[in-house]
Amino acid sequence: MTQPNVLLVVTDHWPAALLGAAGHPAVHTPVLNQLCRNGVRFTNCYSETPVCLPARRTLMTGTTPRIHGDRTFQPHRPMEPHLPTLAQSFRNAGYQAYAVGKTHTYPQRDRIGFDDILLDDEGRTLYGVTDDYEIFLGDQGFVGQQFGHGMSNNAYQATAWHLPEHVHATNWATDAMQRYVRRRDPTRPSFWYLGYRHPHPPLVPPQRFLDHYSGVEIDTPFCGDWANETEDLPYNLQGVRSRAVYSDREITWARRAFYALCTHIDQQIGALIGTIREEGILDETIVMFTSDHGDMLGNHGFWAKQTYYEGSSNVPMIVIGQKDDREVGFNRTDDRITGLQDVMPTLLGLAGIDVPETVEGCSMISDRPRDHLYGEFGEEAHASRMIRAGQYKLIWYPVGNHFQLFDIDADPQEMTDLAGDARHGATLDQLKTLLRAEMYGSDDKWCDGDEIVGEPGRKFHPGANRELSLTRGHQWPVPPINPKGGMKFFPEAPDGWDGSV
Repeated sequence: MTQPNVLLVVTDHWPAALLGAAGHPAVHTPVLNQLCRNGVRFTNCYSETPVCLPARRTLMTGTTPRIHGDRTFQPHRPMEPHLPTLAQSFRNAGYQAYAVGKTHTYPQRDRIGFDDILLDDEGRTLYGVTDDYEIFLGDQGFVGQQFGHGMSNNAYQATAWHLPEHVHATNWATDAMQRYVRRRDPTRPSFWYLGYRHPHPPLVPPQRFLDHYSGVEIDTPFCGDWANETEDLPYNLQGVRSRAVYSDREITWARRAFYALCTHIDQQIGALIGTIREEGILDETIVMFTSDHGDMLGNHGFWAKQTYYEGSSNVPMIVIGQKDDREVGFNRTDDRITGLQDVMPTLLGLAGIDVPETVEGCSMISDRPRDHLYGEFGEEAHASRMIRAGQYKLIWYPVGNHFQLFDIDADPQEMTDLAGDARHGATLDQLKTLLRAEMYGSDDKWCDGDEIVGEPGRKFHPGANRELSLTRGHQWPVPPINPKGGMKFFPEAPDGWDGSV
């Protein structure tokens, strides 16, 4: 049998709930809804480390942070050379492998196993590279104007895209991938990776997609009782909440723009699928759609990523097999617990390629469902850990030794923390045991034998955000390499100082 082509589409910041097929009341995703009807949607897929770099390492190697070495966001850490990547595994099997868009690797031109990458690195010239999208803008007569909208990469102000729609990053990535599809070697199968940078901020959709939502009632954030009082939150969550405070009007603007970015991507995926169909190879092409992590979008008073609540860690996962693939099926959902580590074995398995021994994940299609999934972010005071097992999720913060327990089946919005409910004591203990078995390395300082003890609680003192959440200047002349150019996730003031004199 001829090996199939494989298309992997990975967005940035897309929560699993933001699909029409998932019942969202406002977001419009007609193409992705059709893909769901043509394949299987996994409802409980999680980003093991819900922040860009570690999540993408897991996706590309099929390994967890324990193996690939990053649970803290290390922008200068290369991929581990002893770990075969998804792209290299396809190439080893005779595939041509091409990528477009965001890969978030270091060094930036590391092809991580692809034959070639057309890179959109969001203008990260601070690491020494002018990416292909920036070069494209220059060729189109818009040198250095990528950030002329004035919006930040990690804040939730919103405005319309300031340049012609055809030079938007989403359009550029789609057009570039369409060219790869058309220019493929027809004698060999293809693996295509399309990394859309959005709906990650800056929230700058083309105007017509903002207009698409002009008459739509935008849903408002929800908040559980446990999240109502900032003073009672764990130290880490105090930090998360302090860095993004918006008015009701700003929240509506941000959500509308975020949904518009999603709909823009949805339409462009349709154009790419159309190209594959017109080339006569759609029936022999496997498609997967997912994201590196989600976004809280104001739910429980939090924004962005790095937490283990559903908005941040639960990601969309849609798989479409070849025509008449009875193993994948169509128009179905699967509630097994999956993670980004499962992308590599799933796609290789569907293509009939042996999975490297280094891979820790399992196929979402052919392997037995796992009993639980472990998540980990950070190694110091802002660390958090997660166990998802059955219907329950355990979240743990070491500062204050704070545990939370949620019944995701009964309470998908995580409105009620069950950790203090004696009726769930046995479940809490079982998940603590699973958590302790997963902990390693620097986590040992938070344990006394088999018992998790954490460290004393403390208050977070918000500091100045001098980087303005990575607001960018003009990109011409190309800014220099800047070792101080990174974002501080949790700017904190010295104890007891509120900035007053």
